[in-house]
Amino acid sequence: MKELFTMWKHTRMVVLTAVIASVYAAVLIPFKPIPIIPGFTEIRPANVLPIICSLMFGPAAAWGSAFGNLIGDFFGTLGLGSIFGFLGNFLYGFIPYKVWRIISKEEPTIKGSKKLLKYIFLVFLASSVCGVVIGWGVDLLGLVPFSALANIITINNFLVASILGPFLLIILYPRIKRWGLLYSDILEERELPRKNLRGLGLILISIGGLGGIVLGNLISLGIYHSGFLGAGFITGTTGSLGIALGMVPVIFLILIGSMLL
Repeated sequence: MKELFTMWKHTRMVVLTAVIASVYAAVLIPFKPIPIIPGFTEIRPANVLPIICSLMFGPAAAWGSAFGNLIGDFFGTLGLGSIFGFLGNFLYGFIPYKVWRIISKEEPTIKGSKKLLKYIFLVFLASSVCGVVIGWGVDLLGLVPFSALANIITINNFLVASILGPFLLIILYPRIKRWGLLYSDILEERELPRKNLRGLGLILISIGGLGGIVLGNLISLGIYHSGFLGAGFITGTTGSLGIALGMVPVIFLILIGSMLL
């Protein structure tokens, strides 16, 4: 995880962070007038960018995604929930390159069924972690029920990145490699993560992300009867102790797992 901080001494990584943030925000902003949940989330074809940028630019994508989302929030969805949006998008751009290094020794040009399955796994994991963190935080603030926002974010992220990502990587990855802009070409070997506890980190973050979606929905649907994918606006309860406390172990697993990746 230290590369998240040491990357700032590399000029190219700083520039890549700024470029990713700018492009992410630029693609997010035009879709702000097409909300799914007014004031909180909208149609987001830009959600493919953190995934593919993560696989190419590593930690620069994590910071770029977080700052890019925050910039986008200034154009229609800025609020206390933006704090959790920053963290959720940071993890959304952080998880893919970390997980790919654990589950594959090949380049992430998604050719062949095995690579595609691995890619789909990391996309769903990153999407669910993003959904859990933002959904929990916004519910905690009493703004939107977890079952409404977390599910929409997870599905929105997953579908866009799963459909567009493989094609974009096939086109872009070889060119980025040829230009010497892959994070593995810029960062020093000692800055890159070693094996150590990365496997444990993947297990913990998988339990936290995938299990968090299930647990959060069970709490919402079973206790407060918040409807799936948005009916919670009618019958759901926000800012409740059920979600606030019940999801703490899941959030803890996500954070610890992320540090071990």
